[in-house]
Amino acid sequence: MSHRSFVWLCLLPLAVVTAAFFLLPMARLVVTGAGGPQGLAGYLAILTEPRYRATLINTVLLAAATTIVTLIVATIAGMFLQRHRFPGRAVLIAMLTFPLAFPGVVVGFMIILLAGRQGLIGDFSNRLFGEKLVFAYSIYGLFLGYLYFSIPRVILTIMAAVQKLDIGLEEAARSLGAGPWAVQRDVVLPALAPAFVASGAIAFATAMGAFGTAFTLATNIDVLPMLIYTEFTLAANFSISAALSVGLGIITWFILALARSFSGSAVAAAG
Repeated sequence: MSHRSFVWLCLLPLAVVTAAFFLLPMARLVVTGAGGPQGLAGYLAILTEPRYRATLINTVLLAAATTIVTLIVATIAGMFLQRHRFPGRAVLIAMLTFPLAFPGVVVGFMIILLAGRQGLIGDFSNRLFGEKLVFAYSIYGLFLGYLYFSIPRVILTIMAAVQKLDIGLEEAARSLGAGPWAVQRDVVLPALAPAFVASGAIAFATAMGAFGTAFTLATNIDVLPMLIYTEFTLAANFSISAALSVGLGIITWFILALARSFSGSAVAAAG
């Protein structure tokens, strides 16, 4: 067998899987989105219909806020954990990454136990102020849930990036008179920029498409995954559901592609 034939034989399974599980479903989704009464104009509904537009804005803002806070928390924690050794460090890292094992519904349930009507925060605030503080079913509860499963994904990337940093550059900066903050600002953070972009894109894409947590918590706010679900299951509006799905996919794909071009490394979204 020639080398060329061997290469084509190896590519055959990839081509079959790509066609069966990506190209054909995506093509069907695009056709379904254009098959409604509005035709191709149905794709503009996400921008022209007030409800869909408001849901899109809520989803993007929530995903952006989740990404920013996640990067801040994960960067501080990741740098500390990577550069310091202390008793219980391995246990702490395991605890921080433990949410990776939880599906979104479990994360939502934990937020309810924390900030729901019978949650710990409500009981504590009731004892202190005589009034229960309940925010699990609002955008704040959803934001907290998104943080819970986004931080572990980002912190592992940041720790790996910090491990590869050249300590000699920091020592050279210190020898030239740079203080601790200057070293972090001028040496460490710029060196971590590709990791920030890559892990931030993953956090953003994950928050944009997260369904389980939104399904559990989003009773007072609409996000795109829940809107797609309700249009598909309750309203049986297949064309709008497909159009919204394509719109959601385009936004997340664009962010991931942009992050890949900036970071110069492969970026993959975890579902």
